[in-house]
Amino acid sequence: MPEMRELTILEAIKEALDEELARDPAVFLMGEDVGRAGGVFMVTEGLQQKYGKDRVMDTPISEAIIAGTGVGAAMTGMRPVVEIMFCDFMTLAMDQVVNQAAKMHYMTGGQVKVPLVIRTAGGAGRAAAAQHSQSLHAWFAHIPGLKVVLPSTPYDAKGLLKSAIRDDNPVIYFEDKMSYKVKGPVPVGEYTIPLGVADIKRNGTDVTLIATSSMVQVAEKAADLLGEDKISAELIDPRCLRPLDKGTILDSVKKTGRAVVIDEGYLSYGTTAEIAALISDEAFDYLDAPVKRIGGMDVPIPMTPVLETVTIPNEVQVVQTVKGLFGRRYPNE
Repeated sequence: MPEMRELTILEAIKEALDEELARDPAVFLMGEDVGRAGGVFMVTEGLQQKYGKDRVMDTPISEAIIAGTGVGAAMTGMRPVVEIMFCDFMTLAMDQVVNQAAKMHYMTGGQVKVPLVIRTAGGAGRAAAAQHSQSLHAWFAHIPGLKVVLPSTPYDAKGLLKSAIRDDNPVIYFEDKMSYKVKGPVPVGEYTIPLGVADIKRNGTDVTLIATSSMVQVAEKAADLLGEDKISAELIDPRCLRPLDKGTILDSVKKTGRAVVIDEGYLSYGTTAEIAALISDEAFDYLDAPVKRIGGMDVPIPMTPVLETVTIPNEVQVVQTVKGLFGRRYPNE
């Protein structure tokens, strides 16, 4: 067994960046304030001092330039890790990401690769209001040619980021800003986690909870509460939306017969709908109840904390939704 220690998600991401900068001279970081200031969330603190301004570069305040430069550098053989402070600001780089990075390999008949990683932060809960609080990962999962990663634990955050940096495809790596302080065990030394492999965070027999990013912690709390009522919940963390590990999700639902999908992104036209459709299409005969979805409220995120909290899924919603799948009777009664 490898030696373990406890890190936060922030520390795990920083360690992954540090190790990849040291391992491969083609890797470099760029973004607004990632160098001297250490990033808006201090994820890259100290890396410019360690690797120099040519490897950890501060950029102008222009998301289009940052992403476009990353695409160009990746096409010429470098492995840029670009930071867009908030995923809300990805709107300013959509042409570079969606029309250039995602399509270049296809448009050149495989002659050009774009090994680009874009790190960006999503999620509500900081009273940062409508333009700094969204969870927009479903947008990019909609685009062929992009890979989309959503870690929920320090272990996953480090292993997935290292794999993303080594991947020859453009990867959008979503960090939940409210989860940076989440702690967990991380091995000492080298390891990677393959992109597109889900993780069973918790085994159960009565219902499958499929949760992404920070909603994994919400689902874990709900599973504890459900256990008090003798409902055994299995928790699946996809970890990646593209590629999506359909097999792990379907195997779990076929075992439990019930499924609830939880994602902080807006409920309409989003991640929960895609996964629910997958289950309904490919595991319908195994279902004992309809697939249920829990997502962010379809409104701009309020700044007022009391109102903001209402828009974010919570464990009480999950518990009530699961109990509704059983009607008045719980399993094992």
